[in-house]
Amino acid sequence: MTTRTDRRALLPLGALAAGFSIAGAALAQQADAPAAKDSEAVMPAVRAKAAGEPKGNDSLRTTTTTIGKGKQALRDIPQSVTVATEKLIEDRNLDTLKETLKTTGGIAFMAAEGGEEDIRLRGFSLQQSGDIFVDGMREPAFYDRDTFNYDRLELLRGSASLLFGRGSTGGAVNQVTKVPQLSDEHEVRVTAGNHDYRRFTGDFNLQTGEESAVRVNTMYTKADNNGSGSRIEKGGVAGAFRTGIGTADEFTVSLFHLNNNNGINYGLPWIRANSTATSATNQPLPGLSPDAYYGMASDYNDGRATLGTLAHVHRFDNTTELRTVVRKGRFARDQRASTVRLGSGVYADNFGPSSVFTRGFQPKIQDLETLQLQSDFSAKFNALGVRHEVITGVDFSREEKNVYNMRNAQQGGVVPAKPNTTAGTPDDGAWVDEGSRVQKPLNSFEAKSWGVYAQDMVHVAPMWKVVGGVRYDRMKGDYTGYALPTNAPAPFTVTNYEQKIGEWSKRVGVLFQPNDLHSYHFSWGTSFNTSGDAYSYSEFSANTPPEQSENLELGAKLDSANGRFTTRLALFRSTKKNERNTDAPNGPLGQQEYLLSAKRHSTGFEIDVTGRLTPKWEVWGSYMWIPEAKVDATANSTSIGNRVGDRPGLTPKHSGSFWTTYQVLPQLRLGAGVNFRSSQAPADLSTNNGGQRFEAPGWATVDLMGEYTFNDKMSLKVNVNNVADKYYADSLYRGHYIPGFGRLVQAQLITKF
Repeated sequence: MTTRTDRRALLPLGALAAGFSIAGAALAQQADAPAAKDSEAVMPAVRAKAAGEPKGNDSLRTTTTTIGKGKQALRDIPQSVTVATEKLIEDRNLDTLKETLKTTGGIAFMAAEGGEEDIRLRGFSLQQSGDIFVDGMREPAFYDRDTFNYDRLELLRGSASLLFGRGSTGGAVNQVTKVPQLSDEHEVRVTAGNHDYRRFTGDFNLQTGEESAVRVNTMYTKADNNGSGSRIEKGGVAGAFRTGIGTADEFTVSLFHLNNNNGINYGLPWIRANSTATSATNQPLPGLSPDAYYGMASDYNDGRATLGTLAHVHRFDNTTELRTVVRKGRFARDQRASTVRLGSGVYADNFGPSSVFTRGFQPKIQDLETLQLQSDFSAKFNALGVRHEVITGVDFSREEKNVYNMRNAQQGGVVPAKPNTTAGTPDDGAWVDEGSRVQKPLNSFEAKSWGVYAQDMVHVAPMWKVVGGVRYDRMKGDYTGYALPTNAPAPFTVTNYEQKIGEWSKRVGVLFQPNDLHSYHFSWGTSFNTSGDAYSYSEFSANTPPEQSENLELGAKLDSANGRFTTRLALFRSTKKNERNTDAPNGPLGQQEYLLSAKRHSTGFEIDVTGRLTPKWEVWGSYMWIPEAKVDATANSTSIGNRVGDRPGLTPKHSGSFWTTYQVLPQLRLGAGVNFRSSQAPADLSTNNGGQRFEAPGWATVDLMGEYTFNDKMSLKVNVNNVADKYYADSLYRGHYIPGFGRLVQAQLITKF
């Protein structure tokens, strides 16, 4: 009998067996292949291949991506991909995942109840628990992600379930980490700025042998205020050792750790125009500074993330390889936030320095452990008279999450009283003893998942390629909830829910490539997401099947004649065909379920431009226009939701970013850019108050940069972000919003050796 452990161990072997069978078919066709193709099966000289590896991409433009399972040319992916390179991240001085994503079109943020931002793309959710990846492997945790170990950030737009399994309609975010290279190169960056901002990053790469290298990246950041009210104190280290670089067998072992001891600005309430106005007049609070903070001095958002990874690449030849990765992750989060709300009788027409804010309590305490194994096989070969590029693989994951809450006084807990404050007294220093609170278990969740996929890109004609792929996922989720009486310390009531899911995902695409500079594509793909994406079940959701989505896209990737500039364009339509609705039918407990009764779609156009217009002038831009987004169907909800015909929240018509730099003098480079969003409504507006809708005003912020290079070892860079110190609602929720950063002025000394 095959045990569960045996089956897990067989997963990478399954990919290996699939790989050998495909490789065998390829070898059987070698006699019929042209001589030019035969030469691809010969491994190149290892040292000649590896010696020229660059340490990083010193350009805003890139032509390849790793988000599609293995390294691929962007022109060969029949979906839109936006890549923020290390150069862009450094030029614009972006030190978090959120700020980097804000430079891409189509992105919006929900300020969720737990304090974390729910990322929206094309109007659909990219939940941090389901659609964020590190080097192609899911990173299902909530924490403040830093960019210090980024080689680049890749944003895949549209359905991603073929590649990654369960996921949203909007797309996927892949954080590509830095890896050791065959060179001795080191870089230190020291940054100082307003709000007592201090940051140190070090990137140290050392070649340890002819085919091996080690790389260490470090970071420490501290600030009294990060430009939107809350303090920062975080540190991180990422180390990797890589051996066999460029040879038939390459091994990499890496360890990543990030520790956050940050403050938290949970957000500010919307305000109505006057005492007789409805919620349709909701607007951001008037007259405030972007960095005004009304939470408690004792509020905090602590978190830890640790990842250990072991990877092996076996190259059968220079067109065929098998990559297997094992990763263990541990994450913890302890958030103690204040929910800031208006006192009674406060409206926009009487709001002033004496207006009262109340401060509630919003904890988020959780830990998560993950174990993942992924094995991917890729090969290029001739068969049946045509060229094939195949990727196939299997993956396994186990995720265990525990969530905790606080006991009230009747349950044996301690509830410190939080004092009110006023609009005229930000940063009042009020403090309570958060350590006196008593925790209790709230719920736990365990998910075991596996998936298998295969995709083939067939060169059906000299200018035409057809892509087809299919994936099957199997998931089992177990949820346990713990409840205490509201007025007694015992007993706990324990409830258990279980869900088993098996789901297929598909992708089909056509590529027309008349030459090496132009590529046109059309694609259709599906995606699904489960109730377990949020690690939570209930008597209503445990029996609910996954939501189903599909994406249609027509696009092009166009390179300039000199190959230095790329334009990407796409028309898309994204549809969630059976969205979950919070109305449950009547029936015995255990037989109820959320209805898959809702439907919505978005249709739009997007364009990316990146590269050099001249040798001295470099540009990067990302823009999305969504003229049509609509709720097509919904149940007769009486609590929270959208009405038929509504434009879904967090779907601005216009969004994007533009950045450009110019080499004014041999030693002086100047840069300028803008981020912008048009007006948008929060997600999930309440319909209890007559279905009143409101929108946050659109905004645009301007960034400036100047870099002076003293020599090839040292340079000084100054960034001014949000030059006008504009106050705007960045992340939106139905009850509150989080302001965007105010003006940030930071100078950075860069040393290379």
